[in-house]
Amino acid sequence: MKYNFNVPPYAEKSMEYIKECVVNQKICGDGAYTVKCNEWFEKRTGTAKCLLTTSCTHATELAALLADISEGDEVIMPAYTFVSTADAFVLRGAIPVFVDIRPDTMNIDEKLIEAAVTDRTRAIVPVHYAGIACEMDTIMDIAARHKLKVIEDAAQGVMSAYKGRSLGTIGDFGCYSFHETKNYSMGEGGALLIRNEEDIENAEIIREKGTNRSKYFRGQIDKYTWVNYGSSYLPSDLNAAYLYAQLEIAEEINSARIECWSRYYENLTPLMESGHLELPTVPEGCVHNAHMFYIKAADMEERTALINFLKANDILSVFHYIPLHTAPAGKKFGRFHGEDRYTTRESERLARLPMYYGLKPEDVDYICDKVKEFYK
Repeated sequence: MKYNFNVPPYAEKSMEYIKECVVNQKICGDGAYTVKCNEWFEKRTGTAKCLLTTSCTHATELAALLADISEGDEVIMPAYTFVSTADAFVLRGAIPVFVDIRPDTMNIDEKLIEAAVTDRTRAIVPVHYAGIACEMDTIMDIAARHKLKVIEDAAQGVMSAYKGRSLGTIGDFGCYSFHETKNYSMGEGGALLIRNEEDIENAEIIREKGTNRSKYFRGQIDKYTWVNYGSSYLPSDLNAAYLYAQLEIAEEINSARIECWSRYYENLTPLMESGHLELPTVPEGCVHNAHMFYIKAADMEERTALINFLKANDILSVFHYIPLHTAPAGKKFGRFHGEDRYTTRESERLARLPMYYGLKPEDVDYICDKVKEFYK
């Protein structure tokens, strides 16, 4: 395809930093660049602690362990999300309770969460779709009244904010993704953001195979040992070096993506005004990061025709998740609370257009021209 859906981000200093790791013979986890990345996110977001992980999946698994999720517990989340959101809790023996989404943002409908709470509910997992925040004030209020943990799936939300607060820092834990499809990438990777300082030591122990190795390397103890259950969630410092070069130009990357997003929106607004398609909604108080630009066709049939038309014109457009409650594993491990008014219907209409750092204004114009041509 001449116009790919995604091109992984790359910063010029990446290879220089990776070479430095190799020359210094420090390529395992928690090296100099891992520390730099953690500190960058702590300073940028204001979180008490950031810990790079091997993936956002592992960050969510780590959050589930820290939240003490166990067999038979219930965890409320949207069905319109990636499988990792549910997998992290299913692995603990918990039951995902799926709630319908809002059609405007594709986020969990905060007004439906409280009705899904039972005496077995232990956590709420809001997913900030497309880097646009869920209604966190309402969610945090529900969690406080029912004494529930909040674990933000902010995989798509790096550099996004809700009422001045970085996504991933509002709940007890936040989970970022640095997969190659994300705004900032280390190939495979993620991060856990920790709001409360009392959770930091336990997080370090679980992340380091259940040992107090982190304290040893800080000189707080003279040897380290096995003190709790855990696993290996440390990415290679090579991956962190690749990521850090992008963080140094994070504002440049973010501005370029916002420019493309805004250009899409402006170009396609006439089609929205004429009723041919729908465009994304950014609620008041939300600052998004242009993670994706999607449009909504009338139905699945029209979306399929549009995607095929764009493909014939060298443009790769794709749809997104199949709702989890309709999948075999979703039926086996979870349940849907209430009515599926929007989750399935809206997911079948949505098509994502090419969006990546390096996409040129003239590329956006061409893609929009082809979308307009289809609707003519």
